[in-house]
Amino acid sequence: MKNFDINEDPHRRFNPLINEWVLVSPHRAKRPWQGQNETISTEELPKYDPTCYLCPGNVRANGMNNPQYESSFVFENDFAAMKQDEIIFEDDIKHTFFKAKPEQGISRVVCFSPRHDLTLPEMEIADIENIIRTWQKEYTDLGNIKFINHVQIFENKGSVMGCSNPHPHGQIWAQSSLPTQVEKTQNSLKSYYDKNQTTLLEDYVKAELKAGDRIVIENDHFVALVPFWAIWPYETMIISKRAVNKITNFTEDESTAFAKILKQLTTKYDNLFNTSFPYSSGIHQSPTDGLIHPEWHFHMHFYPPLLRSATVKKFMVGYEMLGESQRDITPEKSAEILRQLSDVHYKSLVKA
Repeated sequence: MKNFDINEDPHRRFNPLINEWVLVSPHRAKRPWQGQNETISTEELPKYDPTCYLCPGNVRANGMNNPQYESSFVFENDFAAMKQDEIIFEDDIKHTFFKAKPEQGISRVVCFSPRHDLTLPEMEIADIENIIRTWQKEYTDLGNIKFINHVQIFENKGSVMGCSNPHPHGQIWAQSSLPTQVEKTQNSLKSYYDKNQTTLLEDYVKAELKAGDRIVIENDHFVALVPFWAIWPYETMIISKRAVNKITNFTEDESTAFAKILKQLTTKYDNLFNTSFPYSSGIHQSPTDGLIHPEWHFHMHFYPPLLRSATVKKFMVGYEMLGESQRDITPEKSAEILRQLSDVHYKSLVKA
């Protein structure tokens, strides 16, 4: 019998946000790689692309012209995942295996910048603050619509994450139901708050700051860390230090601090493999069902797929699809790697 070493021995870690486990296998990080290598584009994008349907003044797929916007620009998704139509529906409780119900919703696209060649880490803090103000407005406007109970703000960056257009943009899907992952989080957060009268993430951030080994960036109002239960190799979360439940409750100082940590974290991502780092990111915050929700605590997830280099990514296959999520590199190690990376974007260093 040997003593357990969390950095070397296989073990499971619990995720209290969604009440699930993840298998960690640190020893597997040493295995040789002979699998698929992704093709990473090294093409320098122009500031303006006349063929891009997101650039200012260009024509979109529905025949409409974009305005000559100078900051962020929001429009209804031309290929929306949900529709606003009210549909008459009678739930047949006799159905055991074939349950279905219509879902009402609105999908919007948020262009972050008129510049075709800029991503978040390459933008100025003031420009990112403008994006945050846009998110705040959209959260308020969509959340005030009677049938909207949840507003999901997210970004898919990079072709490897299914992004069909390199122009810097994100999306907002607002709908009548709580999505599955959000409902799991809602149940966990409420259970914790009802028992402790503090938010789960408020107490978690305090514990992480005390431990220190998974912290990537910290400022006066936010912490960026690799969660103890992270699944993706370089997965991170940005969590507000204050128990604020939605983006519209930020103070001006908090909005600026959020913009700064967004730029710092995404810069570190790009610097990791000297590439425009792909990820899916999204904000989790209070539902918009008219209730107060003191259990919610603002946080933003980043799920990047890259594993060993700009061309080697993590796949969710086999055991992950049939058993449970699994990772090789420990969260502590990935946090250490990210923490030590420069806050200055590698492209700036090359130009200098």
